Amino acid sequence: MNEGKELIKALDDIEKEKGISKDILLEAIENSLVAACKNEYGKADNIRVTMNRETGEVKVFADKTVVEEVEDPEMEISVADARLKNKFYDPGDIVHVEIVPKNFGRIAAQKAKQVVVQKIREEERKSLYNEYYGREKDIVTGVVQRYNGKNISVNLGKVDAVLTENEQVKGEVFKPTDRIKLYIVEVKNTTKGPKVTVSRTHPELVKRLFEAEVTEVRDGTVEIKSIAREAGSRTKIAVSSNNPNVDPVGACVGMNGARVNAIVDELRGEKIDIINWSEDPAVLIENALSPAKVVSVDVDPEEKSAAVVVPDYQLSLAIGKEGQNARLAAKLTGYKIDIKSESQAYGY
Repeated sequence: MNEGKELIKALDDIEKEKGISKDILLEAIENSLVAACKNEYGKADNIRVTMNRETGEVKVFADKTVVEEVEDPEMEISVADARLKNKFYDPGDIVHVEIVPKNFGRIAAQKAKQVVVQKIREEERKSLYNEYYGREKDIVTGVVQRYNGKNISVNLGKVDAVLTENEQVKGEVFKPTDRIKLYIVEVKNTTKGPKVTVSRTHPELVKRLFEAEVTEVRDGTVEIKSIAREAGSRTKIAVSSNNPNVDPVGACVGMNGARVNAIVDELRGEKIDIINWSEDPAVLIENALSPAKVVSVDVDPEEKSAAVVVPDYQLSLAIGKEGQNARLAAKLTGYKIDIKSESQAYGY
């Protein structure tokens, strides 16, 4: 089998195995051969290369203008020479002259190989990018590879991702081969393949974990309406049900806490408060300050602020350690919350 036929067979095989169009490859090979001819001939803007789609035979043509007197032999051909090919040629006509550049067989084989390898890489990169781009804003399981300084290299199956220091939860330490859940923040296309940015701190990670663990969240019966997270410490989620017979908090907690505990384990002990959503901001704020009991909530919808009164003995619980409970409640509800004890509010 000659080299041309071998090349065509190889391209057929690549088309079947990799799904890369044979025509795209042949066109790319032709273009690269034109570039090789230009290197050989200098300008050679009039060079065309064709490759027989069946035999792989390569032919190189120069398009030359018929002239009475040749001044540029690379671009022009005399009337006499042109009429040796066809007696009807006149000045101004274009003649396709077949040429055989030096070492062209070897150059053609090299170029074909380079183009095929490059195209395969490009297509594989594109395919990987499309696969992971389709999983953007979703969770994946990754296997920890190693620490690179403060960043962690994580294998996602077909690509490696970098869990940067900013996207790590403070205090979480992993060992190589640990399997961890990650949220895909962004997928970028680069010349080295897809660059996947992943996170352990993103609030959506918790949301996706609930979707994976709780059937009712996955099928839309229970909706996560709002989420506030301080990664590694505490998350609050507000849930509502589209079915009056389904208790949204109970569905997320699970039998004996099984569902929420599975998520807490995945997040290495992060506490999760699940509260009932309400369209009434006063009720929502009261629920959001759970586990603290609330005496009254006075809401100013225009200012998006609320004055909350709690029993004296509940004040530190409502505010939380270093203000965390109040901070997360504010983030969850979108309201600025001012908490006072009864004695502060009523002066007794």
